[in-house]
Amino acid sequence: MTDEQTTYDVPPDRTPVECEYCGRPLENEGLLALHRGQVHADVIGDEERAAYESTHEAETGQLRRFRLKALAVLILVYFGLLMVYAVV
Repeated sequence: MTDEQTTYDVPPDRTPVECEYCGRPLENEGLLALHRGQVHADVIGDEERAAYESTHEAETGQLRRFRLKALAVLILVYFGLLMVYAVV
């Protein structure tokens, strides 16, 4: 990181949560927990580390489900096009 202060454009209708270590605005507490665990891992406490780990685990599960759904759609499209090709 540089010593230069970074500015962020936050929409006027949003109230972000700010990181107490660097002042970065984030959309919600979950993103704040992930930010703390990845960027400030060396200075966070046990409670913040536990919040990071639980949020990371939940997000990993969501990503895994998304990947499985995307794979299923890809397979359906592939076999659908294969059937169309076989008929035509």
